[in-house]
Amino acid sequence: MDLLRNIKIFKRVAEASSFTAAARQLEITTAQASRAISELEVHLRTRLLHRTTRRVAMTEAGNQYLQRCDEICSLIDLSEDEVRSTQSLPAGVLRIHAPLSFGQTYVVPALVRYLEAYPGVRADLTLSQETPDLIDEGFDVTLRITSTQLPDSALVSTRICTMPSVLCASPAYVEREGTPEKVDDLAAHACLQLVTPYLPVSRWHFVGPDGATEIDLPPGRLRLNSPEALASALAYGAGIGPLPMPSAVPLLTSGKLVRVLPEFELQSMTIYAMYASRKYLDAKIKAWVECLRAYVAQEIGAGRI
Repeated sequence: MDLLRNIKIFKRVAEASSFTAAARQLEITTAQASRAISELEVHLRTRLLHRTTRRVAMTEAGNQYLQRCDEICSLIDLSEDEVRSTQSLPAGVLRIHAPLSFGQTYVVPALVRYLEAYPGVRADLTLSQETPDLIDEGFDVTLRITSTQLPDSALVSTRICTMPSVLCASPAYVEREGTPEKVDDLAAHACLQLVTPYLPVSRWHFVGPDGATEIDLPPGRLRLNSPEALASALAYGAGIGPLPMPSAVPLLTSGKLVRVLPEFELQSMTIYAMYASRKYLDAKIKAWVECLRAYVAQEIGAGRI
C-alpha cells in the first residue's frame, strides 16, 4: 500500500465530501479513490468515512485522522519546498577540500567573497596535501591538481584554471652564485627538487620563447615533498627550485624570492573542482565553483598568477 498516496486521496475526499469530485480533481477514477480509503481503513482498523448513496460524512476517528493528515501534508510540502530551494538559492553548509598552497592563496580569499555574496551559506574548509574520498569523507567539493588527464571517475569535474610552475631563488642566492642566463646554466647551480605527484622530480620540462626544452637533474642534495617547505628552503638561500604558482606568488610579491629564467615556465598544472553529480546540482556547490573560477580568472588577468 502507498500510504502517503492514500492519505492525500483521503484528505481530498474529506475536503470535497465526495469520491467523485475528489477523483476528478486528482485525475483518477472513483473506484481508485474508494479503494484507497478502504485500504487506509483496513490499515488503521478504523472506519474513517460514512458512505451513503448521496453523500460522504466523516466519522469521529476520521476527523481526528484528517487533522493529523493536514499536519503531515503541510510538513511534507514544506520539506519539498526546502529541498527544491537548494537547487535555486545557495544555503546550508558547504564542505570544501583543497590542496594547501592553492587553498591558502586562492581558495580562502575566494571563499570570503562567496560567503559575503551568499549569507545563507556556512563553509567548512579543509586544506591538506592528501586526496580525500569525497563521498566517504563528506565533502561537497574537492579541488585536485594534475599535470595529466584526470583518471576515470564517477565524479563530475569542472576545470578551474591551468597554471605553471616557475623557478625561484632568494635574492641572496642569486647575488652570491650568479643568475642563470639559459637553461643549461642550471647544471652549475644547487637545484632543489620537489617530490610531488604533479611534476617529475629529476627532469624539468620548460616552455620558453623558442618552444619546449628539458634538462635531467643530478641527484639533488635537498629534496622536499611540500611546496611550502621548498619555498622556505629557497627563501633561506638554499638554491634554485620549481614552485607551483600558488606557493610562489606570496614570496615573489614580498620580495623574499625572485624568478630565475623568468622567460621560461615549467610544466603546467590544471586545477579541477570535483563533485558528486551534475544532475540536481545543489545551488551552493554550483555558485561556489562559479565564484572560484571567476576569482582565479581575475587573478590571472591581473597578472598575479
